[in-house]
Amino acid sequence: MRNAFADELEILAKENEKVVLLSGDIGNRMFDSFQEAMPDRFYNCGVAEASMMSIAAGLALNGFRPFVYTITPFMTLRCLEQIKLDVCYHEAPVTIVGTGSGLSYAGLGPTHHSLDDINVMRVLPNMAVVCPCDTHEVRAGLSAILNLEHPVFFRLGKKGEKPVHLGPLNDFEIGKSITVKNGKNVCIIAVGNVVQLSVDVANLLDNSGISTCVESFHTVKPLDLNKLGEMFKNYELVCVIEEHSSIGGLFSAIAEWLIVNAPRNAFKLLQFSMEDKFYSEVSSQVHLREKSGLDLLSIEKKIRSHLEVIRE
Repeated sequence: MRNAFADELEILAKENEKVVLLSGDIGNRMFDSFQEAMPDRFYNCGVAEASMMSIAAGLALNGFRPFVYTITPFMTLRCLEQIKLDVCYHEAPVTIVGTGSGLSYAGLGPTHHSLDDINVMRVLPNMAVVCPCDTHEVRAGLSAILNLEHPVFFRLGKKGEKPVHLGPLNDFEIGKSITVKNGKNVCIIAVGNVVQLSVDVANLLDNSGISTCVESFHTVKPLDLNKLGEMFKNYELVCVIEEHSSIGGLFSAIAEWLIVNAPRNAFKLLQFSMEDKFYSEVSSQVHLREKSGLDLLSIEKKIRSHLEVIRE
């Protein structure tokens, strides 16, 4: 994802002279081409994320379109006050790009885990939260963001993600989910780097006679409320899969909507996420997912069991 981000942003910057890139002393080689083409629009702000965020807010309030980039936990929690007061309060069109989200940097331990970022960002007024699942959503999302006039948190994985979509997304809209796979019995709502995992789960369920749909909810805020209404009306079970804490992420956002708008359907909602705890074990992303039941076989088994209870 991050390579697609660098490439697409350079393309957009060449078309729009207001696009500016600020980096927290990371991705320098990745942005070499950007720097060479537009040296006056790239700023390496070093490990001073709070200052970088305030600089970005100032640029935005003077007509520029700044994109601020570094590792997600340092991009969110370390400068939360500046995001809240300098960016969101002024509704400044700053795009906050967090790379290595979720457990992408699992091997570096809890300092580099970002399992609370969606929670923190979506609670801020004026902030949109966009979590692309592959390079196609990254590229389409960046173009769509430039049409907005308010802050956006753009949550990226790291590298090596498999493409979910077959090609470019010409009809991508912020706040509108994308149907990745059709199905009749169960709907899986997935976000970011677990959409491909969700497709694998759906295919496994299909093989056991449970027709399963997969929706890429690339936008956590604002939610696609029309699509949610259709899901809880048309499917026996709606599952949410995310590489985020069990508190405050996409599941929480959907549950908040559901309890107000369709409380009788609450039994249809099933959660798959990371546990509410620190993962102190230095391990792989795959291993830590398995420890929380966020793996193919565990998810498939839990969905089948829950569906059997509903059908009784």
